[in-house]
Parts: sequence; structure tokens; C-alpha cells
Amino acid sequence: MTRPARALIDLDALGHNLRRVRQVAPSPRIIAIVKAEAYGHGLARAAGALDEADAFGVASVEEGTRLRDAGCRKPILLLEGFFSPDELEPISRLGLDVVLHHRLQLEWLEAASVPEPVRVWVKVDTGMHRLGFPPGEVADAWGRLGRSPNVAGPVRAMTHLACADDRDDPCTQEQVARFAKTLEGIRAETSIANSAGILAWPQTHGDWVRPGIMLYGVSPFLEGNGVDEGLQPVMTLSTRLIAVNRCHAGDAVGYGATWRCPEAMSIGVAAAGYGDGYPRHLPNGTPVLVNGRRVPLVGRVSMDMITLDLRTQPDARTGDPVVLWGPDLPVEEIARRAGTIAYELLCGVTSRVPKEFASQAEAGQRAKIARTGS
Repeated sequence: MTRPARALIDLDALGHNLRRVRQVAPSPRIIAIVKAEAYGHGLARAAGALDEADAFGVASVEEGTRLRDAGCRKPILLLEGFFSPDELEPISRLGLDVVLHHRLQLEWLEAASVPEPVRVWVKVDTGMHRLGFPPGEVADAWGRLGRSPNVAGPVRAMTHLACADDRDDPCTQEQVARFAKTLEGIRAETSIANSAGILAWPQTHGDWVRPGIMLYGVSPFLEGNGVDEGLQPVMTLSTRLIAVNRCHAGDAVGYGATWRCPEAMSIGVAAAGYGDGYPRHLPNGTPVLVNGRRVPLVGRVSMDMITLDLRTQPDARTGDPVVLWGPDLPVEEIARRAGTIAYELLCGVTSRVPKEFASQAEAGQRAKIARTGS
């Protein structure tokens, strides 16, 4: 028997979430963001399930190459552009679009010898101060790109929102205004909206939107869960009990003896830990589903195992199903317990956890089995 930790990926939920993007933002074209192994969901299979998108966004030439090798012929945008001039040859050969965010990249592109001109997006720094041309440098960069034989037109413009996850923060309005002012006199297709922009800030929709986390069924906002936004969770991370131990009052559980049994009780041991991407610093009381019912995590998360308080599950047995997050236990809730965001948990599921891909009907049945064992 193989180790029971599994990540079930609901391919139909991906399609549902993409349709939700089109429902909220019906006019713009969609760049589905599939970088970082599609936020931990499997790059090629996720992109296949998102095939109705107009383009895909990745972080590296390697990711773009994998999509091309998987048969993707749609535009693929390198969100950080290129990291050295040597990458321009494969970028041109593979027909990848690039984001230019720095003067040095512009100089490399101007000096390159490429098989075919490259499609370019200019990134404008409207206040995030991470990547992008300062507004005062955009007009010069735009003119140089228009004169370069290495650039395939039309050049497009984009920026990135820093605080769109907070519906009350004025930063988004300020960024939109700064972006519009920077592009005065420049005719270009634009892209501003990330997932939060799509759902909460219609003025950011522009010509192209760039959904990321919402495609995977997760809320992009500071509070709430994906289902609140009409999204369907895509990943169910599950495992099984590998032991049920009867412990005495005062018995210490796990490394460091940080938790002790308040009474005689059963402790379940599940085959999952930080070696699988389940955060080590999750506190006692973090919910886990055993046979579809919540039980609290107790003791420290170890590399391969967690320990669970089974007092509310007196009939639990070795082999019973355990869900760490999924449709009935939102990953957003677990992330808040860990003091982080769902993005990190999804991206952090390690390579030793097998991914199983299924249609919605299959995924629903498998998730039911993962919850209840039948």
C-alpha cells in the first residue's frame, strides 16, 4: 500500500471558476495565471481544464516551454519577462509574450538577434514599487519599442494592484488613476485586474484581466472563502489515519511534549506533515476532518504525521479518511490558522504528494470517499 496522502484536483471546478470570471468581467479577454505549477495544482492539466481562457500567464521560459510541449498554442505571457538576453532566442522561437519592467530588459531586447519579433507588454509601476517602469519613463520606453525591429506590435500596457484584496483601501483607486495618467497620449490595450480586481473593482477590468487564485476556488480577499464569491474549491488534500492510540490523562503527545491529554482519550495519527506541505506551525485546535467531521489538531505537526484529538470520534479506526482542506474545510480557514494565505498552502504541497485529476462527478465521489470512507 502506498502512503495515503493525496491531492485531488477537480478539473471541472477549474472550468466553473473560469466561467465565473467571464460572468463578472464579460468584456475583457482572460489571461489565466498558471505560474508556480498552477498554484500547486499541476501546470499542464490545469491549463488543459482552463483551455477556454484567451491566454496563459507563467513566471519563466521553462513553464512556457512545458505548456508548448503539452500542445498549448494560445498566447503565453512571461509575467517577469526574461532574466538574461540568452532567453530571447527561445522566447522568440516559442512565440512567448514578455512583460518588460526594467530599462535593462529594454536594452537587451533592442540589442538582440531574434528569429522573429517578440510581443511585448510594458509594466508600469503605479505604486506597488516591486516591478515596473516609473511613470516618467514609460513614454520613452514606449517610443523605443515602437522603433525596434525586434518588437511585434501592438505593444500593450499593464500594472499590478497592491491592495485590491481590501475593498476599503483607497490605494486601488489611486493606482487606476495613476495608470490612466501615465498612458495619456498612448493608445494601447491594458491589463490591470487580478482576481480581487475582477471581483471587487470593475473599473480595473480594462481589455485583459489576469485571474489567478480565484481560478483555484479561493477568495482573494482578506476575509471570507471562495464559495462566498461563487467559486468552487479545486484541491482536496487528504490522507488516512495510520494509528489510533488510547492514551491516559497527562500523557504528552508529539515532539517537545507541548500538549498533554486532559483525560483518558483516543489520539489519531494521520499520515501527513510538513514534508507534504502541511504547515509545522499550525496551532492546537486547527480543524481536520475525520470521517467528514471536525476534530482538532493536537501536538506539533511533524514531517510525516499529525496527531488528532478523537474524543468526538470514538468509533474512528485505522484507515479512516482524513481531509486537511477541501470543499468542506476551506483552505482559507487553515491558512488563517497558520497566519498565512491560501496561496502559500496550495503552492507548498510538496512533490511527494501524488496529484489525482478528476471530473467534477468523479472528484465529488472521491472527495466523499476521502471524507467518509464510503
